[in-house]
Amino acid sequence: TPEAISEVVDEVAKGASDGVESLCADIVNRMLEKHEYAKRVEVNMVSDYMFMKESPVTDNRSQEMAKLIANAVGIREDDGTIIIRKAIGAEVVGMTVCPCAQESVEEASKEKLEKFLDEQTLMKVLDAVTFASHNQRGIGTILLEVNEDQQVNVDDLIEIIQNSMSSQVCEILKRPDENRVVMNAHENPVFVEDCVRNMALGILEVYPDLDSDSQVTIKQVNQESIHQHNAFGEKITTFGQLKSEYMG
Repeated sequence: TPEAISEVVDEVAKGASDGVESLCADIVNRMLEKHEYAKRVEVNMVSDYMFMKESPVTDNRSQEMAKLIANAVGIREDDGTIIIRKAIGAEVVGMTVCPCAQESVEEASKEKLEKFLDEQTLMKVLDAVTFASHNQRGIGTILLEVNEDQQVNVDDLIEIIQNSMSSQVCEILKRPDENRVVMNAHENPVFVEDCVRNMALGILEVYPDLDSDSQVTIKQVNQESIHQHNAFGEKITTFGQLKSEYMG
């Protein structure tokens, strides 16, 4: 009932939990203890998460927002044993640039330049110029299952997600900062599946010791600017399978 849920949440909130994922797990455990007939309890939490960030050139500090995600699932076995699995994650906004459109713009520009530049000069120009493409607002998400002995820092996850896209974004940008963000993004065009792959590699680098059976969920949504649809990529696997796939 709502009263029972409110009572349990209030009890757990007064206690000490190591993190929001542990808070979810504590609520799950208390609900299963309180309702002996229950076989499964799931708790999900989403919260705004504020962090400080400096702009890339002028070093202006601004308050940035991400989403903190946590959940826990508790299952009562036939013998009465309670098994609880918990997870922690983040959702972050960034910027992506389409490689296909950039390639077509470069090809079209090359055809124009060939009319009045010799081959050697043309190649120098093509190497020096960063070509336009259409941009996308990217939304990356990572959710990692952890056990009682493992700690995952949300700031680490935010950095992994930000670095998976063409460029990070920032709330306060002066003109030099805007130029750097745009140039960096167009020098690093990525598809939606590239973002998922980059997040996977980032997880393996930062958290190489997660349990092999820990579930890893990675999602990327690129909100298109020239299409009415969005691009979507997702990978749900275990850490052991992820490690095997990318590290052999």
